[in-house]
Order: sequence, then C-alpha cells, then structure tokens
Amino acid sequence: MFPKLVAILIILFNYCSIYTQLFMSHFLYNKPFRLKNILENKDLNEADLGKSISQNIELIIFTRYGEHRHNNNFGCEIWDLDFELIVSETIWEEKFRQSLLKSVVHYEPRLYQVEVEIKMSEVEKFFAMRNVTEIKKKVDITILGRMNITGEKYYFNTSLFLSPLSS
Repeated sequence: MFPKLVAILIILFNYCSIYTQLFMSHFLYNKPFRLKNILENKDLNEADLGKSISQNIELIIFTRYGEHRHNNNFGCEIWDLDFELIVSETIWEEKFRQSLLKSVVHYEPRLYQVEVEIKMSEVEKFFAMRNVTEIKKKVDITILGRMNITGEKYYFNTSLFLSPLSS
C-alpha cells in the first residue's frame, strides 16, 4: 500500500513539474502577491516581462546576503557596505557594482549583456524647525541589458539613500 502511494505521489509531482514548465512558466505576476485574491480564488495581477525583471532586480538589491532562507548567496553587498567607513567613493562604487552585477547575471537569466552603473553623491537637507542639516549618501543605480526572449533593450534605474548624518 505504502509503495503504491509513494509511486502515485511521484507521478503526480512529475506531472505537476512538467505542467508547470510547459504551461505556467510564461505567467509573470506582480509583486507583492495579494493573499486576499488567492484566498478568494481570484486571478493574480500579471506583469509584463520588463516589469517582472525590474521587480526581481529590486528584490536582489533590497536583499542582504544571507537573508534569503534557502539561498544565502541571493542579494547584494550594499547592506554590508552601507555602514563601512567610506574611504574612497570610487572603490565603494566599484565594489557594489561588481556585487550587483554578479547577482543580476546569476539570478536574472532573462537578461544578457548586463551592465551596472553606480554613482554616489551627497544630498543635504536642512530642517529649520530643528535647526538640523542631514547629509545622506545617495546611490543611483542603473542597469542596462537585453531581454533574452525579444532581444529588446532593457533599462532599470533607482536611487537609494544611505547613512543619514546630522549636524
């Protein structure tokens, strides 16, 4: 009885895997998933290829190495670099660029000819009510590449603010 059950489960699992590979792999969904829609048996919102790639890149950027329970290599190094004493902005930018490029090439296989550009600058904001000036490091991130399926150019850009300093 038990071996038959195992055999049935293996066949079912293999069928589901093949079904997923053949029919489900082209579905791309917006993140975050809406649990309410799933529980109410409603359709999830679909995303186009470019948006799906952008959402995955954002996930890579905002995930610290070791944070993903099942893959300690997923993410990028910015969260380890954030609080490092920045001796040279050029070295910091290059270290972060290499980390992000490695992760995007590895964890976003829908892109090829990937290029990553990092530019750091300082942004000051004065708060008159508190008579305080905050200085933050602004990191502009640009990722260029081509989408495997269509060969179309791909462009991603975002900015992060790090290390608020007050005076």
